[in-house]
Amino acid sequence: MKKGLVAALVLALTVSILAACGGNNSNQANNASPSGEASSQPSASSGAAELGGKLKVLTHRTDLVNDGTMDKYEAEFKKKYPNAELEFEGLTNYATDIQVRITTGEAGDVLMIPPGMAVSEYGKYFEPLPDSMFENVYFADNTLYEGKRYGITTGVNTQGIVYNKKAFEAAGIDKVPATLDELYAAAEKLKAADIIPLYMNFGAQWPMGNWADNSAWYVAGDPQFVSKLVAEEAPFKVDNAWGTLANIARTFVQKGWVEKDLYTNNWEMSKGEMAAGKAGMYFLGNWVIPQIIGAGAASEDIGFFPLPYDNSGKYNAPLGSDYIVGVSKESENKELAMAWVEFFVKESGYVEDSGFMPIDKTKESSIPQLAEFQSFNPTFIESEATDPKFNEIANKAQIGIGVGDYVQEYIVADDLQAAFDQLNAKWKEAKTALGY
Repeated sequence: MKKGLVAALVLALTVSILAACGGNNSNQANNASPSGEASSQPSASSGAAELGGKLKVLTHRTDLVNDGTMDKYEAEFKKKYPNAELEFEGLTNYATDIQVRITTGEAGDVLMIPPGMAVSEYGKYFEPLPDSMFENVYFADNTLYEGKRYGITTGVNTQGIVYNKKAFEAAGIDKVPATLDELYAAAEKLKAADIIPLYMNFGAQWPMGNWADNSAWYVAGDPQFVSKLVAEEAPFKVDNAWGTLANIARTFVQKGWVEKDLYTNNWEMSKGEMAAGKAGMYFLGNWVIPQIIGAGAASEDIGFFPLPYDNSGKYNAPLGSDYIVGVSKESENKELAMAWVEFFVKESGYVEDSGFMPIDKTKESSIPQLAEFQSFNPTFIESEATDPKFNEIANKAQIGIGVGDYVQEYIVADDLQAAFDQLNAKWKEAKTALGY
């Protein structure tokens, strides 16, 4: 991606790949303008006073459901749509649970689109959104299929190492790591100071995608890296970006530079550990920064730098979409559901509260940690739509893209090459069965 675009985003600074982080599941080949059929959907902004009824909204943001933030958004929404009533349900293991809910007709009216779903499947489960919703929006075509768009991004992310400055100070780290060796040295110092060097959140599963499908494309410097793997019979290689990330993660686990209780989902607890300086680093997106602050950290104590995945001193970093929100095809109140979607991503304050960059290309971010991130001069690479065949093959092979379970397996495997060989065998069998 051009640096100028990112510079424009962070010009006011005085914030994916899924993933993130931004995994995206669309077909790049379908880049024609949407058809009139998509445009014929009711405008989300029409008839505000008349729209009403109940909506059920499923979300991965259990924290915002539990702390009343979603209720605050609903209160603002009801100022425009006084006859609306919303019910929020947060799913702790969203990426896994939503796969079941969506196929059993229990996905409510509005939900985040499952990150591993092929774009060719969207029409089965989601209602096309109106063209008017996508003016000046990043990643507008990431859910475009056969002339229809099925979802809109909820935020723009970059990704790297979020760190606690007080933890670094306590461990005697006086310089932000600029190379992989320096990152390892910092981790060793944190461990020696009895601080968890990097909270991997292994047990939560979904963060493990950051060591694989969410990040391989920008580490490779190619937004089409994943799409190109469709042509390969053995995409999982020790000597490509997949292997680069796997080996870093394996080093952190083998050296004991991560949480001790790997298989327990400690996601919510880990934010308190980071806030208190009991853990030094996360490998996540800018979206997690306000969550750490919300867990008790002072904003000035939290920093952000690009992942140094080698010793070159140069970095690629992603500009990608966070979860994409859509309207269930089974909804009985689609027009109100569309109104909520547009309000949620453009007016509710969710984007800012979540630490995202604005989805509107004409707006600028004001998150101070992004200024630090930008000071390292990363080369930002904008995520692009992925060939849906990739997800189709992965789903057929039962390789959990966007879920992270398959990453867990090879991170702790005795032999990485042998683990990759098993994945490649499953990939080849599925690819052949699908005729690709």
